[in-house]
Amino acid sequence: MGMLSNKIDRKQLKPGDHIYSWRQAYLYAHHGIYVGDGMVINFTTSVQQAAGARTPTILERFFTSSAPKFNTPCPRCGYGDRTRTNGIIKSCLDCFLSGGELYLFQYGVSYAVFLAQARGGTCTLASSDSTEVVLHRAFYLLENGFGSYNVFKNNCQDFTIYCKTGLLLAQSGRQAVSFLAAASAMASSSTGLAISGIFGMTFFGCGTYCIKRLVFDIGFRHEVIKDVTKVPVEKIPEMARGGN
Repeated sequence: MGMLSNKIDRKQLKPGDHIYSWRQAYLYAHHGIYVGDGMVINFTTSVQQAAGARTPTILERFFTSSAPKFNTPCPRCGYGDRTRTNGIIKSCLDCFLSGGELYLFQYGVSYAVFLAQARGGTCTLASSDSTEVVLHRAFYLLENGFGSYNVFKNNCQDFTIYCKTGLLLAQSGRQAVSFLAAASAMASSSTGLAISGIFGMTFFGCGTYCIKRLVFDIGFRHEVIKDVTKVPVEKIPEMARGGN
């Protein structure tokens, strides 16, 4: 596994690893916790569940369109059974990868490594908890759930990072992320007009992208912004019922 690529071989997997696989021509990734014996606990949804009673949006259709399709359920893990393809599930590695390649999400990286990554969603400044704690959270949430799936606020990456770190962004923090993202976009558009030359615009764009990634990183928010806290896994179902 190199600095700029997190690709690994299946033989390198260890229980408690946060793994992911790119979907839709590398536009987004699906994340999960490897629990051993070729099995992965992950948070998934159908387009119907993601939308609820309303008509699914284009984004919801896009983010739920690449799940593996089976005429019959997977003989090993049951994936494809309509009763087992929503929420927190345990699927085999083949169903999880859905034909994609295997990558390992990195924890406790330095700022240099974090910023050197070509794109987000591959590492975090936050440190992982012990394997025993990670597996306990994953299996507990497999039985008790992680709330309703939401593409932006409660998705497979949020679930997996929580299992690894126990960190959750407070509601006020979620609002701050939305505000900062909007402010950053406005600043980019206005300041970009004042920058002439392709090299200046490229440099500014890269800098803005790196700042956005830091703002969204849960490790950075925990250490610097301090709107992220450790939450015991036993409180998650209660928080989900309360809409938090």
